[in-house]
Amino acid sequence: MGCFQSKTTHLASPDQDPPIADPANGEEQEEHSVPGFKEFGLADLRAATNGFSSELIVSECGEKAPNVVYRGKLRNNRLVAIKRFSKLSWPDPNQFLTEASGVGKVRHKRLVNLIGCCAEGDERLLVAEYMPNDTLSKHLFHWEKQPLPWEMRLRVAYYIAQALDHCNAENRKLYHDLNAYRVLFDEEGDPRLSSFGLMKNSRDGKSYSTNLAYTPPEFLRTGRVIPESVIYSYGTVLLDLLSGKHIPPSHALDMIRGKNLLLLMDSSLEGQYANEDAAELVELASKCLQYEARDRPDVKFLLSAVATLQKQQEVASHTLMGLTKTPVVLPTMLSPLGKACVQMDLTAVHEILLKTGYKDEEGAENELSFQEWTQQVQDMLNTKKFGDIAFRDKDFKNAIEYYSKLVSMMSVPSGTIFVRRALSYLMIGQPELALRDAMQAQVCLPEWPTSFYMQALALSKLGMETDAQDMLNDGASFEVKRQNSWRG
Repeated sequence: MGCFQSKTTHLASPDQDPPIADPANGEEQEEHSVPGFKEFGLADLRAATNGFSSELIVSECGEKAPNVVYRGKLRNNRLVAIKRFSKLSWPDPNQFLTEASGVGKVRHKRLVNLIGCCAEGDERLLVAEYMPNDTLSKHLFHWEKQPLPWEMRLRVAYYIAQALDHCNAENRKLYHDLNAYRVLFDEEGDPRLSSFGLMKNSRDGKSYSTNLAYTPPEFLRTGRVIPESVIYSYGTVLLDLLSGKHIPPSHALDMIRGKNLLLLMDSSLEGQYANEDAAELVELASKCLQYEARDRPDVKFLLSAVATLQKQQEVASHTLMGLTKTPVVLPTMLSPLGKACVQMDLTAVHEILLKTGYKDEEGAENELSFQEWTQQVQDMLNTKKFGDIAFRDKDFKNAIEYYSKLVSMMSVPSGTIFVRRALSYLMIGQPELALRDAMQAQVCLPEWPTSFYMQALALSKLGMETDAQDMLNDGASFEVKRQNSWRG
C-alpha cells in the first residue's frame, strides 16, 4: 500500500486545529507532529479520494470485505488512509463519533495514528496516517526482491508488543483481528500497528475477518473478544514471522510438539538466524496459542521476552529491509501527462495520448517509413488505422487486438503503439501487461519521457510506489533535457 510521500506529510494543516495537548504524552506529540484528531466533512474526504475512486483503493482485504480503505490526499497535501465502512455499519452516528475520538486520543510512535473521522448521512469514515511501505503481509508472503530479514522480523514482534503495551496503558485492551495485514511500514521502514483494529465492533462488522482456523478458541465459543484473545492473535503473527506463511495454529503446534522446528521455519531465510532466538520465539508463540485464555502470558511478558531478542537496534529499519530511504516528493517539472500519471487519471492520459498522436516518433526509424510499398505495408497501415480508431473510441479490447497484430507484423515496432497498448491494458485492469509494454516503449525510444511516465503509472497500479517514483523522476529528467535542447 504505498504512495508518494509529500514533504508536508508531518506538518499540520493551516485549517486544522492544533494537535491535542496531552501532558502525559507531550514528548511523543512533539516528536511525531501528528495533527490533532478532527471531524472531517464528507465533501473533504470525497475530494481527497477523487470521489472514492476505485483507482485509490489500497485495502488488501478483497471485494467481499464490508469496509474499504482508500489512499487520499487532503487539502494540505497530507497523504492519509481513509477507511469507508459499509452502509449498515455504525447506525448511530454519535456512537461512531464517540468511539473514533476515543481511539484518536491513543497516540504512539508504534501506532498508525487516527487523525479524524466523518459521520454524515449513511457515511462512516475514519482517517489515519498513511504508511507508504506496504503491509507485513506483503513483505512476508508476497515479497519481490528479498525476504524479510530475520532481524526485521524480531523488530516487528518487538514494536507490535510495544504498541499493544501502550494500548493497554491507555485502557484499550481489546484489539480486533490482529494479523499481518494490520501491521504497516512507515516511511522509515518501521513497523506500526493500525489503529483501525482498536475500534469496537460495529453492527455488521466481525471481530475476526480471517479464517476460523486463526480465530481465538474463546471467540468461537462465545462470540466475545477478551484481552487474552489479543495475545492469541499475537501468537499467530509470531507464526507468520517464523514461517513466512500463514499456517493455522493447530498445524504449527503439531510441528512444535513434534520438534519439527525446521519445517516451521521460513526456508527463504536460508538459515540466516540464530537457532536459540528462533527457539525462543517458537516457545513464546506456543504460550500465546494456549487453548485456555488464562494460560496465555500478558502483554508485559511478551514485551520483555521479545526485547531481549533485539540484536541490531542501531541498524535503521529501512536498511534492514533494503528500502531506499529518499524523500518521496513529486518532481517539480512534470508535463500534463506526467501529472495525469501521478494522479492515476486514466481518462486524462487517454486524452493527452490522442492529442500527441505519433509526433514524438518523428525522425525515428520506423518500418512504415522505409519499407517498399507492398501489400504487407498496406495491411500494416490498415491494422494501425483500425487500432487507432478503436483507441480513439475507447474500445480498448479491440485496440489491444489490432495493436498486438501490428506489433507482430513490424520488425521495428513503434514506441507509440506500445504506449497506447499499455494504456489499453490499464483500462481493462491488466497493469502487469501495461508495465511490459511501457518498458518496450522505452526500448524503442530510450529517452522518451512518455514511456517512463507510463511505467510509473503501471507500477503505481501494482503498488510498487518506490519504483514508480524513480520512473517519474527519470521521466522528469528527460523532460528537462528535452526542454533545454529546444532552448539551445
